[in-house]
Amino acid sequence: MKKPEGEARETIDAALSAAGWEIQDAARANVHARRGVAIREFPLKSGHGFADYLLYLDGRAAGVVEAKKAGTTLTGVEVQTRKYSEGMPDHLPRAWDPLPFLYQSTGVETRFTNRLDPEPRSRQVFHFHQPATLAGWLTPSPEIAAGHPLHGRPATLRARLHHLPELPAEGLWTVQHQAVENLERSLRENRPRALIQMATGSGKTFTAITSAYRLIKHGGAKRVLFLVDRANRARCGNRPC
Repeated sequence: MKKPEGEARETIDAALSAAGWEIQDAARANVHARRGVAIREFPLKSGHGFADYLLYLDGRAAGVVEAKKAGTTLTGVEVQTRKYSEGMPDHLPRAWDPLPFLYQSTGVETRFTNRLDPEPRSRQVFHFHQPATLAGWLTPSPEIAAGHPLHGRPATLRARLHHLPELPAEGLWTVQHQAVENLERSLRENRPRALIQMATGSGKTFTAITSAYRLIKHGGAKRVLFLVDRANRARCGNRPC
């Protein structure tokens, strides 16, 4: 009969494979076999134990996965993955030091910590990220100019929120300016669930567009979901957007 953690690892193997990772055993590892390679039971420095999975990106260590049996409270496992991320043997190449991408998983529930964020903390995710996604997060943003604090460094959305340019007051009503500033402050303080409440006729649509524009242009956001309740706002000119 399989142990609960063994069952979790089978599920995690399948989930990693579905996300594009090649699963390998440490004794026969070839980190260049594929862009993303997940190596089981990887030995770390003395005192750091074994990583259940060490994630390699483009031949360099980039993250770890800690497997736990179903029902384990994963928020308490983040400390363990942090320890693993700091225990890489000195001779092994790494994408960043300490390793930036930490997963804690039961196979049923998975949490993720991105140590490239200003204040890293675990959050629940629906699946493991694809190797290309993590590689993209490690690539410095070419639009960040020299002299910027994040120039030449990986810059996550949460990091870039700390360096948004000042919001111009021109073209905005006072209530719109205040709403956008308050929303950006909430996001910057890692409070992503925020509600802007504005009266009818106060320019809610323009406020939302202003905020979305700044998050895309300066924050590096890739997607913004904009829901509307009026047909004319769901059209671009004479055609649907």
